Amino acid sequence: MTSPVTLVASDLDRTLIYSAAALRLPMADALAPRLLCVEVYDGKPLSYVTETAAALLAELTRSTVFVPTTTRTREQYHRIHLPGPEAEFAICANGGHILVNGGSDPGWQRKVAARLADECASLAEVRAHLVSAADPAWLLKERVAEDLFAYLVVDRALLPPDWTKELAAWAEPRGWTVSLQGRKIYAVPRPLTKSAAMREVARRTGATLTLAAGDSLLDADLLLAADRGWRPGHGELADAGWSAPHVEATAESGVAAGEEILRRFLQSSGLRRAA
Repeated sequence: MTSPVTLVASDLDRTLIYSAAALRLPMADALAPRLLCVEVYDGKPLSYVTETAAALLAELTRSTVFVPTTTRTREQYHRIHLPGPEAEFAICANGGHILVNGGSDPGWQRKVAARLADECASLAEVRAHLVSAADPAWLLKERVAEDLFAYLVVDRALLPPDWTKELAAWAEPRGWTVSLQGRKIYAVPRPLTKSAAMREVARRTGATLTLAAGDSLLDADLLLAADRGWRPGHGELADAGWSAPHVEATAESGVAAGEEILRRFLQSSGLRRAA
């Protein structure tokens, strides 16, 4: 008899790993948890987990099919060094790439490219609109990720409150979605989803239970597609009051939410009793 397989697909930034600005450590400095750096950029530490979360993640990766699931590009993802064994599968570029032992699966790339060509306005059209509609007074950077989607880095203090909504209204009939995360405004083709990539990995691994976590609107489809899901007490989904019957919000915010999510993954996998 085949043993049941649990697949855990989790967003990374502000879900499992946190920059210094996102840690949210409300306690006195002397009581703050010890942190483990999991990403270095330009020779400087960038992202962290607590040491407790590191131990929980190492336990989880030994017992489930753990799939890091991120909007990051492959290059950005490879900067991260999580505790535990290296993940066999990872999802990058919001589902545009499925990595298998570190390399992008070419069959999945072809499938994604065909859907985008059939169902969406071109990246060139969307990028041109982003650049023309943005105001240099608050636009800091404009970037394209993996030739799949585009994003702007903005000064949030100067960004007009309705600009993102106006962009979303323009993008929707063209088959694109818009998401504001921190200082970044993402424009992403609607078929480019983490959920589609998760379903493909679940098919390949024969997963009988899927668990997911994420904090942004780009994670909503992933959470809805999983059997159970969690969102942190902070982030875009929390700010929007987003909910679903099988998705729970954590009691914690900031880096402590990462610990809570990992405990829930382990409990739901039957690897630990509920606290």
